[in-house]
Amino acid sequence: MTDPVSDRTEASETNAASPELEWRDGDMPYSTAFGDHFYCQTDGRLECGHVFLAGNGLPARWQGRQNFLIGELGFGTGLNFCETWRQWRQLSAPGAKLHFMSFELYPMRAEEIGRALSHWPEIDGERQALTDAWPVDPQGVVSLTLDAHTHLSVVCGPALEGVSRAAPGFDAWYLDGFAPSRNADMWSPELMRALYDRTSPDGTFATYAAAGFVRRNLQAAGFAVERRKGFAGKREMLCGVKPA
Repeated sequence: MTDPVSDRTEASETNAASPELEWRDGDMPYSTAFGDHFYCQTDGRLECGHVFLAGNGLPARWQGRQNFLIGELGFGTGLNFCETWRQWRQLSAPGAKLHFMSFELYPMRAEEIGRALSHWPEIDGERQALTDAWPVDPQGVVSLTLDAHTHLSVVCGPALEGVSRAAPGFDAWYLDGFAPSRNADMWSPELMRALYDRTSPDGTFATYAAAGFVRRNLQAAGFAVERRKGFAGKREMLCGVKPA
């Protein structure tokens, strides 16, 4: 499978160590680096389905496609990947191949990923496969072929550096960095332009974020942006498309 990172050996020159985590309410991971939870406290898996899958028109857009490339800002616990992989295995066309490429500054350890994802028996098989394959010291580009039809790449380091090195051809984006008020670099005009430039015509994005500056940065990059109802009582979320 073609790897859209142009230089795998230089994904990041300054890969940072995983920040200290706090575990709240049992197994709810909380980032002390950004002062935010890693996923929705209501139900992160259902949020993934509402925001990232449905927000990108998935799984319907998989039909008739033999290859599909999803990009993600913020791999975190791997929850979005595992839920996407679960649905891909059930609903994609026979023989179709998924490449999921995520950009993560602070990659977690396998045991942290496993603990965080232990909430959801629905993705237990995906969780186990991911943690079994996850390297002890994730850095550079973590490249995992998890089955005959699914490849995961996690580019460790600053998102702007990683995305800027990626080749074009992304069909959908999950914009899932920490809250814009706590992690503004993940929502910068420069990063949104880099995303746009690497998105295929008619490619899409979705995000739980609805901050005005995020919407304006996406629009300035060239995306047609719309507001939709958010998840679990959140008033709005953003989705959009790169015009053909």
